[in-house]
Amino acid sequence: MTLASGVGSHPGEDQHAFDEALRLVFGELSLPYLPEVPGRGPHADMVGRTLAVLSGLAADLQPAGWRLQDSAGIDHRRAVSLLSQDLDALEEQAQESAGQLKVQVTGPWTLAATVERPRGDRLLADHGARRELAESLAEGLGSFIVSVRRRVPGASLLVQVDEPALPAVLAGSVPTASGFSRHRSVDPPSAAAALGLVITAVRSAGAEPVVHCCAGDVPLELLARAGAPGISVDVSLLTASQYDRVAAAMEDGRWVLLGVVPSTRPTGSLSSRSVNERTERFLDVLGLSPTERLVLTPSCGLAGADPAWARTALDLCKQGAASLSD
Repeated sequence: MTLASGVGSHPGEDQHAFDEALRLVFGELSLPYLPEVPGRGPHADMVGRTLAVLSGLAADLQPAGWRLQDSAGIDHRRAVSLLSQDLDALEEQAQESAGQLKVQVTGPWTLAATVERPRGDRLLADHGARRELAESLAEGLGSFIVSVRRRVPGASLLVQVDEPALPAVLAGSVPTASGFSRHRSVDPPSAAAALGLVITAVRSAGAEPVVHCCAGDVPLELLARAGAPGISVDVSLLTASQYDRVAAAMEDGRWVLLGVVPSTRPTGSLSSRSVNERTERFLDVLGLSPTERLVLTPSCGLAGADPAWARTALDLCKQGAASLSD
């Protein structure tokens, strides 16, 4: 049976929006997940939430964004508290859930391209700091997964590792703090090694990792080299040369999450029939039939959508998955 899910983020600015998103994904989707509502502030976005997962590293919020510090500042402590609060809400909503459940964390390279060193500029500029960050994330994920399992013991857990900045890291196009130059590109073996640390930690904790990248030029070969057993991509950004990698993942029985519905309201109308036809054409090009580990999602997170479209987008994914399962 083909499943329906979302990438992670939802619109809104308060706790009510999070609670509504949580009820929506558990009430409507065959692969529910822990929503993110970044409109609540930097403590609740993909970076702030993942900093709350790190082990042995502390951070604080500066005017330019998150920066590592010797001890956790009030903003870091708030991020930890908010994540714990969200997990409590997840436990109450999930209760007797025994199916698949997805949670999301930011990957090591997107973190390195976003978070600053204590003395300024991105962690991406420091080889040692990059390695320490990946190790901290890997260790912290073990405890995080244990915490989720304790709250939802019957669920089979997928951990989505978000790496939207990975193509820019590999291309050397991440700007420095001054904005006048770019950080040096990271070679693929080094990128695969750090990502592999995180993937191994997820698997060692008994969960299944899926790497998500909704940017263009998603490095599918590198993800395979890093040992990613699942991928999540925006179908509209894939090139013909990448189709073989997606097909190989499906043939190997890996998780494949396909972004087939726009994450913001399109200018024209979009019917479930057109979504179904688009998905079926893509599978026909691959020469494959739907699998039990195929998941339909919006193309990216829904934080930029209006609430009505967020609900519609997930419903279109649900209808598309049902059509493929018939």
